[in-house]
Formats: sequence, C-alpha cells, structure tokens
Amino acid sequence: MKRRTFLTAGLILSSHLAWMPIARAQVSNVVDAINKSGRQRMLSQRLAKSYLQIGLGIDVDHSRKILDASLAAFDRQLVELRAFAPTAEIKTEFTEIEKTWLAYKQLLVGKLPNKTDGKTVLAMSEELLKMSDTATNKLEKYAGNPAGQLVNLSGRQRMLSQRMAKFYQAAQWDIMPPESNGKLEATRKEFIAGLSTLNAAPGNSAKIKEELAMAQQQWVFFESAIKQTEESKGRRTAAMNVATTSERLLEIMDKITGLYQQAQ
Repeated sequence: MKRRTFLTAGLILSSHLAWMPIARAQVSNVVDAINKSGRQRMLSQRLAKSYLQIGLGIDVDHSRKILDASLAAFDRQLVELRAFAPTAEIKTEFTEIEKTWLAYKQLLVGKLPNKTDGKTVLAMSEELLKMSDTATNKLEKYAGNPAGQLVNLSGRQRMLSQRMAKFYQAAQWDIMPPESNGKLEATRKEFIAGLSTLNAAPGNSAKIKEELAMAQQQWVFFESAIKQTEESKGRRTAAMNVATTSERLLEIMDKITGLYQQAQ
C-alpha cells in the first residue's frame, strides 16, 4: 500500500492509536530537552483526550493503551528533565510541574471515567499544559538558537493536535465548559498558522518538506473530522474519526520535530 493511500485510510482504526515514541534514557542536550519538555505539553492533552474517549466508549481498548503509555512517558520524561535542568529556575519549574502532575495522575487512574471527574480532568489538563509550556519556553530561551525555536514550534503542533481532539471529545460528552467553546476554533487557527510557519522555515531539508506535505494531507482529514458537529448523523463515528486522525497527525508531527532536532 502506498503511503498516500495509507494516509487516506487514516479514518480506519489501526495500531497507531497506541503510538508513543521510545524515549532515550536521558536528555542528551538542551534541544533534546526542548523536544521532551514540549512532548510533556502534548501528553497533558493526550491523557485528557484518551480519558474522555474511554468515558465515551470510543475504541476503549486502544484509548486505554494510549492512556497507560502516556502516563508512563510523562513520568519517565519528568525524571529525565529534572535531572537535566540547566538552571535552578528551570529545575524549580519541573519541581512545580511534578506537584500538579501527581494530582492529575490520581484523577486518571483507579476508577472508571465519569463526567464529574472529567470536568476536573479538563481543568487540570489546562493547568499542566500551561506549566509545561512555560518550562519549554524557558528551555528554548536558554538554548538561544534557531534549532531550539523550530523544535519548540513543531513540538507545539503535536500538542495542538491533541488539544483539538480533547475539546471535541469533551463537547461530545457534554462536559465542555462554556468558556471553552471558542478554544477549539482558536486552536485550529493556531495549528494552521504553525504549519505555515514551518513550511516557510529556511533550510528545511527534503525529508522535512516531505513530512510537512504529509502533515498537510493528514490535517485535511483531521480538520474534516473536527468540523463534524454533535448534531451530525453518526455522532459516534465522528468521535472515532477524531480519535484516529488525531493520533496519525501526532505521529507525523513528532517525526518532524525529531528531524528538526537532528538538523541542529
């Protein structure tokens, strides 16, 4: 099967739902730290998305695998990032993140997802995202080079893919806070702008350009999925499509982030 054909088949459930990159045992340099800290941003949203999908009964087995893999990855990378932290200020950021993380993790494990806890999961996912974003931006500032900026930006696209899916599934479960109604659209616009900036980045290799083209193709599928409103026919199918395409888009953007890191 040609890769383009596989992308078109992204609406079909596959093993990509359980995708999670294999992290190295330690942080090798500051750009690697930016990548991993940025991945923590993404995981804060991916965990909430998978929790909501389990609550909705959307491909429960795969969603549970995503939840378990994301929990393990966040734990592991937080230890690595605290050990690497190049300044006392940045180390403090990761220490504070750990406190919020422990409370967030308690919500995600131990009992079946429910709407009451789901609302708290949404709120805590926003808090952990903000804290992880601050730490990542401080690492980028410490690095002080274009490579760090591109790794941060492309890594942020991973988070945005999961954030959009999170908001969509929250709306499907009827637990979206009123003040969050415009956040899905704002996140969609930010993703489009980020993809445009990456496409225009000077020095993009042929491989990066190829992967960005693949991301653009998958974005078409994902954007179509998130535009299906809760009044649409086949509400469950729509939620399934968002679950699947968000994972595929995440996989591509993570690969692009890795390519930018390798190009430093």
